Amino acid sequence: MSHREVNMTTIAVIGCGTIGVSWAAYFLSRGLLVTAFDPDTNARAYFAQRVAEDMRTLGVDPITPVVSPTLEEALQGAELVVENASESIALKQQVLADIQRIAPSQALVVSSTSSLKHSDITEGTPAPERIIIAHPFNPPHLVPLVELYGPDSERVQRLADFYHSIGKQPVVLRKEMVGHIANRLSSALWREALYLLQEGVASVEDIDLAVTAGPGLRWAIQGPFLTYHLGGGQGGIRHYLEHLGPSQEYRWASLGQPTMSDELYEQVIQGVESATHGHSLPDLFSERDRQLTAIQHALASNGKQEKSL
Repeated sequence: MSHREVNMTTIAVIGCGTIGVSWAAYFLSRGLLVTAFDPDTNARAYFAQRVAEDMRTLGVDPITPVVSPTLEEALQGAELVVENASESIALKQQVLADIQRIAPSQALVVSSTSSLKHSDITEGTPAPERIIIAHPFNPPHLVPLVELYGPDSERVQRLADFYHSIGKQPVVLRKEMVGHIANRLSSALWREALYLLQEGVASVEDIDLAVTAGPGLRWAIQGPFLTYHLGGGQGGIRHYLEHLGPSQEYRWASLGQPTMSDELYEQVIQGVESATHGHSLPDLFSERDRQLTAIQHALASNGKQEKSL
């Protein structure tokens, strides 16, 4: 599938935390100009250094973003504004309203919200129809998914074309939903993982291994629908639903709801500390990024980045 080239070369990244850093690194690696702002002076002070680290992970020479002392300066000339404020409805309403009042009228304004609904975070903004949710999967500089939702289909399509043009893989929600798509699927798996732990079925390490050494390998190349299509053998999804659909209902009936108690919290903490075998968080982040990069290279070399079926 071909996608239109969309001319957005100047990006304003508002919010210099983990997501803002990662987005800036990716945009810069694609030859785009990035300006950034965060009201936290400490976040601004370390932004360029953190962006450089993510760019090295991408295998490119670091480029220094423009870090502005004010929101007004960061938004000057912006063609795309990427908001990365904390997951608070009230905060995002305020930040998005401020951005719309200051940014050039033609700029696309997007929010990286991971769970909040468009109708909630745009309430009170001057032009909510001109705001689009563009949720990246963490870390944005290494994971290609971007989930899009907005009431103006033309603006959403323009944004989708832009993300395609810089190597991302956008998906478009037909209706708004808390958690969008990927985080809802992730939350369903996480809930059952917690239930299995609380019920004493397996350790944290073995529950994680049951994912990474099993279905996780398939999920890197096939989503749930295609996975079950092939699970039906030569009869495909029709055969699977007719002959194995009841087995799914049997399993669904046994799925659990964990109780988020202090005891479960302690189980999770102790289990994770045991499973990570003393490795520090910087080491774990580095290993995650190394393996994500290797997976991306493997998929790209086999032509898996675009739909092939």
